[in-house]
Amino acid sequence: MNKKMKHAGTVALTSLLAVSVAACSSDSGTKTPTPSAGAETQPPKLTNLTYWVNNHAAAAAQMKTYAEMEMYKELEKITGVKVEFQHPPLDAQQQKEQLNLMFASSQLPDVIETIWTSNYPGGPEKAILDGKIIKLNDLIDKHAPNLKKLLEEHPDWKKQIMTDEGSIYSFPFLRGGEKVRVFFGPGIRQDWLDKLNLKMPTTIDEWYQVLKAFKEKDPNGNGKQDEIPFYLDKAMIGVDAPFLGAWGINYSFYQVGGKVSYGPVQPEYKEFLATMNKWYKEGLLDKDFAAPNDKLYDNKMTTDLLGASVYYNGGGIGKYANLMKDKDPKFKLVAAPYPVLKAGDKPIWGQKDFASNGVGAAITTSNKNPIETVKWLDYAYGKEGDLLFNYGKEGVSYKMENGRAVFLDSVMNPPSGVSLQQSFAKHNRSTWSAPFVMSDNFQIQYLALPTQQEALEVWSKPTAERKMPLVTPTKEESSKFASLMTDIETYRDEMMLKFIMGAEPLENFDKYVKKIQSMGIDDAVKIQQAALERYNKR
Repeated sequence: MNKKMKHAGTVALTSLLAVSVAACSSDSGTKTPTPSAGAETQPPKLTNLTYWVNNHAAAAAQMKTYAEMEMYKELEKITGVKVEFQHPPLDAQQQKEQLNLMFASSQLPDVIETIWTSNYPGGPEKAILDGKIIKLNDLIDKHAPNLKKLLEEHPDWKKQIMTDEGSIYSFPFLRGGEKVRVFFGPGIRQDWLDKLNLKMPTTIDEWYQVLKAFKEKDPNGNGKQDEIPFYLDKAMIGVDAPFLGAWGINYSFYQVGGKVSYGPVQPEYKEFLATMNKWYKEGLLDKDFAAPNDKLYDNKMTTDLLGASVYYNGGGIGKYANLMKDKDPKFKLVAAPYPVLKAGDKPIWGQKDFASNGVGAAITTSNKNPIETVKWLDYAYGKEGDLLFNYGKEGVSYKMENGRAVFLDSVMNPPSGVSLQQSFAKHNRSTWSAPFVMSDNFQIQYLALPTQQEALEVWSKPTAERKMPLVTPTKEESSKFASLMTDIETYRDEMMLKFIMGAEPLENFDKYVKKIQSMGIDDAVKIQQAALERYNKR
């Protein structure tokens, strides 16, 4: 931003955070004046915050905490608030364990950023009732003009970030436009397709034929049959059903016309398992799919062994294009359409986020200065905060051209071996979730490669009409739901691997379904149904 705009932003936030000293020093021998009737006691000035949030691999590779990020260093200069970030380990299980231990404690950090709809037992409303975090409705109404304005302009956003009881519990991460809501999907080596004179597959049967050719016809040209046609690790099977969705279902709960069902007990799920079992037996599906390993996966991608998988646009298509640009100029990884069963059908399932994904920064009951913390968090949703959170510091990571923020070449063209996401992570959190509104203008620049722009179009095709919104079960429902689904999901995951790898014959699928039914899946569906109906009435 220019000096005038920067000064205006500083003055604006200083006005928000400024307070008047209401008491004389006790050393003077005078008593603290009693406020007159109707006078509002000013909160103390906010100077320090403790802030718990998961770290991100792109940031962790180059800094100990987010406090070293250019965005937060600049935010401290603007607001005068020094933030002590508390990060758990990168391992997801360790993150969950640390979060649960923290929730069990009476001493909490001032702010906790997480997915409240799923990471607090009982959901965000229970976190409020349990005295862990505070309800923000009145504070936002009085002290957060930027977020208040956005929610008034976008009532659908407000519906997504509140509980069934009407409580707003966090400052949310919001995807502001359609382009930033699509970032994941199937991908394939276009250079391998071209070499073998194959068309882009669109149906499951076409995928089978392409993968067979990848295995048998030496597309990497080294004279060996060492190609790995397809990799879909077990954790990705359920992420918006990239291949399972061809059968019209997902790996969890979904809804058709307002009626909730559970995908892994449907007849279509058996057909998916049979297909994956066939691909596994024929060596089309990577044998390592059941034991995901990021370093091993990167090695397969960068040594010309892997033909197709599912990818993030920035952390996949963009990442490998950058890593391979000097090593193999012919390397071309592109997005593939979400597969369907019948040619010409429109895909139902695919990754397409709502404006909110459930991530938000909540203020805990341990926070001694919630009003000023609200003002500090609200800065991100104003004009200056939007620039800072999406782009970083002006002159360091971006410049203004014709009223538009444009990233500098030093950010957009990192040295070989450094991914674009890592380059961005030095300056901001805009390539992953944070409490701000992600801009389409950011996304267009971040996904700068033609293959990434094409991926936005290709992956935007699914209707996502069966996707469940972010529903919130009641306290009683949540407790019962958690007790049911912990065992059900463990069994589901175990059996999925056994069916695909052939350790369990598919003739036993009906026994598997009956087992899940005996574990209480019908009750879990009823809980989700009730939660969906309440959500639709918000």
